[in-house]
Amino acid sequence: MLKKNKIDLVILAGGVGSRIKKYLRGKPKPMVKLNNKYFLNYIINNVSKYNFNKIIILTRFRHKIIHQKFNNKNFNFIKVECIKEKKKMGTGGALGLIKNKVNDFILLNGDTLFDIDFSVLIKNIKKNSLGAIALKINNNQKSKKLNRLKLKGGNIYYSKYGKLMNGGVYFFKKRFLKYIPNGESSLENEVLPNLIIKKKISGKIFKNFFIDIGSRSFFKKAPKLLSKHFSKRAAFLDRDGVINHDYGYVHNIKKFKFRKGVIKGLKLLTKSNFYIFIITNQAGIGKNIFNIKNFEKLHLELKKKFINQKININEVKFSPYHKNAKISHFKKNSKFRKPGNLMIESIFKSWDVKRSKSFMIGDKKTDLLAAKKSKLKFYYAEKDFYNQVKSII
Repeated sequence: MLKKNKIDLVILAGGVGSRIKKYLRGKPKPMVKLNNKYFLNYIINNVSKYNFNKIIILTRFRHKIIHQKFNNKNFNFIKVECIKEKKKMGTGGALGLIKNKVNDFILLNGDTLFDIDFSVLIKNIKKNSLGAIALKINNNQKSKKLNRLKLKGGNIYYSKYGKLMNGGVYFFKKRFLKYIPNGESSLENEVLPNLIIKKKISGKIFKNFFIDIGSRSFFKKAPKLLSKHFSKRAAFLDRDGVINHDYGYVHNIKKFKFRKGVIKGLKLLTKSNFYIFIITNQAGIGKNIFNIKNFEKLHLELKKKFINQKININEVKFSPYHKNAKISHFKKNSKFRKPGNLMIESIFKSWDVKRSKSFMIGDKKTDLLAAKKSKLKFYYAEKDFYNQVKSII
C-alpha cells in the first residue's frame, strides 16, 4: 500500500505494436481484448486499489480509441486523464508532456503487467536516487531494453553476465523529469542508461506475476495466464447496514460508524485473496439529499482508512436512481438499483470473478433478490461481520 501522499500513476500507451500487429486489428496494443477485457482494463483494475492521486495515460497511435474508453473516467475514485502526443516523441519524450502535471509517480508500460506491491519498490529507493526499477529474472525474454542488469548495494549496473531485466514498472521522483531532453527520446535506450551509469537509479528484484503482450509468443499465452492469475473469489457487500450502521442517507465520515468486526473481517477477505466489491443503492443522490461529490469524498476518506489497515476495496458500485428522485435524470426505475442486478453484472464483465465461489452479504430483501438474479450465494448480515465472514470462507 502507498504510504506517501499524492503519488500519481502514469501509463505509456502510445506504441504501435508492430510485432503483434496482425492480432491488434488496428487497435493500440493496450486496447487488445483478452478474455473479453481490454488489456488496459487489467492494468487499471490492478492498480485502482491504491490511493493514487490521479492516473495519466500517454497516447499516440489510434489515441481516440483509448480516450473514448478512459479519458475523464473514474476507477475506484481515481480520475483518469489521457494526453495525446502531437508528434512521435518516444517513451522518453512523451514524459516531457507531464513535467508540470505530476508529483512523484509510478510509471507503467501499457503492454506489460507486473503485479508487484508498489510500496515495496518505493521503500527500496536510495536517498541519492532519482528513481527505482522493478527488476525480474530474465526467463527467455528477448527484449533488448534494459536487459543484462545486475543489482549491487541497491543500485543497478550493466553487466555482461547480468541475469536481470527491466519489469516495466518504475518509481520516479518528480525531479527525474528534469533529465528528460526536449524532443524525441527513448526512456529505456537513452535516459535511463545514462542515469544507471551515474548510479542514480535503484532497483528491487520481484518474483511476482509478469506478462508482456508485446511479443507473439507471449501474446498467445496471455489469455490463459491472465485468467489463471486474476480469477478470484469475490465478496459482494451492501454498504449501509453491512459495513456501517445505517442511520439513513449516510454521506459524511462523521456519521460513518463501522459495524462490529468489519475492519477485521475485511482484512481477512483481503488476506484470503478475495476481491471486495461494495454494491450500494444511494437514492439520497437522486433525491438531492447529498450529491455525488459528497459520496466520492466519503469513499476517498474510507479508502485511505482501508489502505492503512491493509484492506483492498477493488470497486464501489452505486445507484443514484429512484422513482421518486428530485433530480430528473435519476428519476426512473433502473435495474442498476437493487433488487435489479446490473451493478453486480457490470462487475462480472469487468473482472475475472469465480461466480460459483463468491457470495454477497446484505441486510434487505432487495439485496437478496439482486444476489439471486446473479446466482450468488447470499447471507443476511449478522451482528459480528468478522465471525460471519470467517464462517463463510
